[in-house]
Amino acid sequence: MTLVFTTMESRIHEAAADGYSRASEAYEAGRPGYPEDAVALLAAELELGVGRDLLELAAGTGKLTRELVATGATVVAVEPVDEMRAALAESLPFVRALAGTAEAIPLAGASVDSVVVGQAFHWFRGDEALAEIHRVLRPGGLLGLIWNLRDESVPWVAELTRIMEPHRGSAPRAASGAWRGAFERTQLFDPLRHAAFHHLHRLSGEGLVARVASVSFVAALPADRRERVLAQVRELLSAQGAVEVELPYRTDVYWTRSRGA
Repeated sequence: MTLVFTTMESRIHEAAADGYSRASEAYEAGRPGYPEDAVALLAAELELGVGRDLLELAAGTGKLTRELVATGATVVAVEPVDEMRAALAESLPFVRALAGTAEAIPLAGASVDSVVVGQAFHWFRGDEALAEIHRVLRPGGLLGLIWNLRDESVPWVAELTRIMEPHRGSAPRAASGAWRGAFERTQLFDPLRHAAFHHLHRLSGEGLVARVASVSFVAALPADRRERVLAQVRELLSAQGAVEVELPYRTDVYWTRSRGA
């Protein structure tokens, strides 16, 4: 795994550091939000509401942050990539947005009631992240994870993945489930609980191109290689005869409670 150092003196994967620094506009344009019932479950299980302090890690451009603010909780967003954090701050100026990582959270111990991670825990060094999350949670605090994962049982979506995957390199894949190992090893949290939801994201053709352009390892490619990937996506759209598409996802929600003081 290739690692780089941030100004926080904490490492993030090169594909995330480089790719997401280039992809904030594509991320906003191409990435889906989250289904209402999935967010409602997450909010209920994390006991979000007025008077509750919530930390969102790897908050990106604020796709999930908008939904979390609506619960009435006081949200602090932590995001290591400057360009993503700037986009969040521009669209949600009332949210406190801080530079930091899951392994080096810039908050005091026992300072939040709940922590949420959207689309990102697979990027973390899981054991270190769980220890740091446990540190900032108040006793009995809650942790929630959520991912939108493309439904590759649909043939054209599987073909979309086939176009992208040769360029992945060492970037981790949430669908691999490797991130679960940290939860299986830890004594700091209860076993994960899980629920899944179906989610459809309606996109224009160029919206789908933006969706692919927002993928970290695609965004990090040299310009000529990136354009070849995006040209293949346009060819796929042409073969489908599609002006607009419905990109199907499975949205996975996980939650757990911290143990000990």
